[in-house]
Amino acid sequence: MHCQIHFGRQVMLASPAAAGYRFAMHVPLVMTVIGKDRPGLVETVARLVAEHGGNWLESRMCRLGGEFAGILRVHIAKDNQAALEAALRELGQHGLAVQVQVDRGAAAEPLRRLARLEIVGQDRPGIVQQVSAALALHGVNVEEFSSECTSAPMSGELLFHANITMQIPAACQLADLRREVEKLANDLMVDSNFLALD
Repeated sequence: MHCQIHFGRQVMLASPAAAGYRFAMHVPLVMTVIGKDRPGLVETVARLVAEHGGNWLESRMCRLGGEFAGILRVHIAKDNQAALEAALRELGQHGLAVQVQVDRGAAAEPLRRLARLEIVGQDRPGIVQQVSAALALHGVNVEEFSSECTSAPMSGELLFHANITMQIPAACQLADLRREVEKLANDLMVDSNFLALD
């Protein structure tokens, strides 16, 4: 943004890109990105978004094995949407697959509370499926899920560690959900920590 002083009055002159972003009709886009990990992947996507006048709002990105994967949300002027999507598709020629869809927004829902669940225990197949099934049974919506397997310091056995941030519907009783989580943790022989955030 450029600044000009004129007769003691400050006048702000917006750059063409900034002016376009401010006054154009915007479209919210959600993108998924995946490709072989290498330096500069985030910068490549961010540069294309910026060159088309988009605003990068939020993202979750990480390296898994030799792959880089992420999801992000941007606002883009409707007039620039097609050009941005075309530019992102061209990244496929360089081994970076990007899928784009319009964020339609969530329908109006009853008030939901936030909670966090941490699970640690010996790794075994089916932990994620059983935990997610128990949460779905109570209408819980998983907002963020991260997990990893690491070697235990002394025994060297493989430990599964998960952190789940979730939205709990108003109709769900926290005490009932907590008991369900504790019972499941006993069945799976893992430690759990359930914490209501609000």
